[in-house]
Amino acid sequence: RIGGIDAPVLPIIGSPRQDGYRNKAQYPVAAADGKPIAGFYAARSHRVIAQADCCLHPAFFADVVRVVLEWATENSVVPYDEQTGSGTLRHIYIRYGEKTGEVMVCLVAATGKLPALQALSAALTQKIEGFCTLVVNINRARTNVILGDEEYTVSGKGYITDELCGLHFKLSPRSFYQVNRTQAERLYLLAQKEAGLTGNEVLLDLYCGTGTIGLTMAHKARLLIGADIVAPAIADARENARQNGIENARFLCADAAKAAETLKAEGVCPDVVILDPPRKGCDEALVETVCAMQPRRVVYVSCDPATLSRDLARFAERGYATKRVTPVDLFPGTMHVESVCLLERE
Repeated sequence: RIGGIDAPVLPIIGSPRQDGYRNKAQYPVAAADGKPIAGFYAARSHRVIAQADCCLHPAFFADVVRVVLEWATENSVVPYDEQTGSGTLRHIYIRYGEKTGEVMVCLVAATGKLPALQALSAALTQKIEGFCTLVVNINRARTNVILGDEEYTVSGKGYITDELCGLHFKLSPRSFYQVNRTQAERLYLLAQKEAGLTGNEVLLDLYCGTGTIGLTMAHKARLLIGADIVAPAIADARENARQNGIENARFLCADAAKAAETLKAEGVCPDVVILDPPRKGCDEALVETVCAMQPRRVVYVSCDPATLSRDLARFAERGYATKRVTPVDLFPGTMHVESVCLLERE
């Protein structure tokens, strides 16, 4: 309806797991009765409800939260107050490598100065199986954005790794990685199938993050070029390519529209373009630039059907027909759904 597109929507690919599938959690921290608490926001508010357990998370995430809160209480770490801007500890952020078993704990703080961090690392090592790194992310801004641009490693390497589609990926706190690993594999293999690669193509992966989608397809392309605006993610993408022995990959640190313009100016003509934008979808300028490069196929991975519909209409105006859409449920128990859409140049 939104895009005026008449294209087949195939049956949804459901998730085999309904509970415990998330590999990432970010718990806001607040004060209650003079003590730090962590949990989730009450509906339509930023009022924190103390609750460490969640059916969508692995059970041990709650243990991590309890260990951190014990440390905060013992060391008089003051929770951050959004209203006044006072206090220190803002969020407890956990990442989990489901295949490797590695666990990262990241404290998001309003300042880099936190007490007894080595003691916290020791407690996590003792009580949390798989814990391997503690990181502090510094967010000094008066904002509801969770992560800041600064961070330092307290213990471990500052990142974890996980395995996806036979490759190993390095994940730092700000790296994008799908929260449902099992379904992400299905999503990426479907995107690979829709790309129709034969080994001779130039593949352009826009919004590439740590390179997960593109790198899983690199063995079927002549050249992979990835682009993302997040510098640490691009650094991870380059390292992921190196660690996996992938030599036909190039990564650019730039927003998708600028990267597409740069490549066009260089005379790079991709045969297939992969788009995996955030929820807001693609800027019209990016659609214009991608179409001007005249790839044979565009594989659009979307997390919002409404912005996908809008963007498909923009592509249709420029000669790209929507062949099919396949929904993939990465977020069971929620209203959200991913879609893999194949477009071909008429």
